[in-house]
Amino acid sequence: MSDFQETLYEGYGQRFQIDKLLHEVRTERQHLVIFENARMGRVMALDGVIQTTEADEFIYHEMLAHVPILAHGLARRVLIIGGGDGGILREVARHRDIESITMVETDRTLVELCKEFLPNHSAGTFDDPRLNLVFDDGMHFVATTEERFDVIICDSTDPIGSGEALFSEHFYQACRRCLNEGGILVAQNGTPFMQLGELQTTAKRMQGLFADWHFYLAAVPTYIGGAMSFAWGACNAESRKLPLETLMQRYSGSGIVTRYYNPHVHIGAFALPQYLLHAIAKPSND
Repeated sequence: MSDFQETLYEGYGQRFQIDKLLHEVRTERQHLVIFENARMGRVMALDGVIQTTEADEFIYHEMLAHVPILAHGLARRVLIIGGGDGGILREVARHRDIESITMVETDRTLVELCKEFLPNHSAGTFDDPRLNLVFDDGMHFVATTEERFDVIICDSTDPIGSGEALFSEHFYQACRRCLNEGGILVAQNGTPFMQLGELQTTAKRMQGLFADWHFYLAAVPTYIGGAMSFAWGACNAESRKLPLETLMQRYSGSGIVTRYYNPHVHIGAFALPQYLLHAIAKPSND
């Protein structure tokens, strides 16, 4: 039995016991490991960084999918950038009113291996007739597509190596261009306690682009360093200020049963601690 030591931060990290190594390969783009761990189930790591575990993936995927879709209320066309494990796709596909889902992933091998070794993540949704799966660079896709979307969900790796372009100024501008009127962009943004600089950079990039920009949080045990943050950019400033009753109606109307997300959590997730508000230069009553 061996251990997996995460390499994301120097001098601080987490260790997973590898009870059984399921697969290890260097794809065209990254080094991928999938193993079993008694506490967290099946675990996937890319380039030495834990990406997802069976035990707690529902928190991350529910918060990245349901917050923008239920805040929008009329989303019909959704774009997922990244998300090769299929978890975001699974949650988006649960919304019956969505007519088309475009998913852009760079790594074909990653998708195939996740279908095989992490089947619960996608739960068969790669076969959903509404899905258009595109193998392309996410930045290239949003810069060149003529399509428009109601919600864009960016489920990228950390902003090092292949994930770097998905945190750039051009990326956010290109996403804004691809949104329909009233559209919403959300993006994985790291754990602010350890990666505060990323939040500040994203804040600067969102500032002039969206009628309303902010961040929201969720506690995902696998992403070491405290709460996980998600960037929020909305073309309509009202999308973030919805009354609880409206969210309750949309949530119950969707018929979706969740394990983490609910309308109270939705509203509470946008409340940010002082050090974060200070770092992104926002007043506490925003």
